[in-house]
Amino acid sequence: MTDGPSEPGSPSEPGSPSEPGSPSEPGSPSEPGSASETELIARARTGDQDAFAELVMLHADRVYGALRRFGLDANDADEVTQEVFLRAWRGLPRFEQRARFSTWLYRIAFNEAQRRLARRTLPRATARPDDDAPDPVAGVPAPAEAGPEARVLAGELERQLDAALGELPDEWRAAVVLRDIEGLSTHDAAEVVGVGEAAFKSRLHRGRMQLRELLGPYLGA
Repeated sequence: MTDGPSEPGSPSEPGSPSEPGSPSEPGSPSEPGSASETELIARARTGDQDAFAELVMLHADRVYGALRRFGLDANDADEVTQEVFLRAWRGLPRFEQRARFSTWLYRIAFNEAQRRLARRTLPRATARPDDDAPDPVAGVPAPAEAGPEARVLAGELERQLDAALGELPDEWRAAVVLRDIEGLSTHDAAEVVGVGEAAFKSRLHRGRMQLRELLGPYLGA
């Protein structure tokens, strides 16, 4: 990407974010949504490239991780992460701050990922009953909760989860990623993908149901 006076100091190249996303620790001074982030956004909107570079550092890992979960490979996710922040920099004057900055970034990331995936043949979506499908991602144990052997098993389950996500139709996968992995509210996640909450819940339910089928042997189902 060519450097120029109109581009931020290196946000167009956020580096090689770790996989998958590693959000800031809750309560840290730079936690997304904190007063310091609000200040950084305000400064960046006036053209402060250093402030925008700090925003990139806060959010790059999570954007990259979401792009991988949306179905992009490592190279594409790295390129699209850079494109997401370049578009964000250019679009900051139009950012109305009614949504959280992170939600706005997810929306850009989702749209860019769909462009990359547009040429791929989509799996056929099959409807399921039962609108109250449980969250299969909750079955993935937290590695810190158990000893070394359990952590190895949890790591294997996470790899199986990634593989299973890759089997879902894009719309279902995006719903599961945004709601169950990235932790967005139903309202915010529906806004990211550009559908109403009812339609989003339908996608989420179907994605969860298919994930449970795919992960059944690992979840003891």
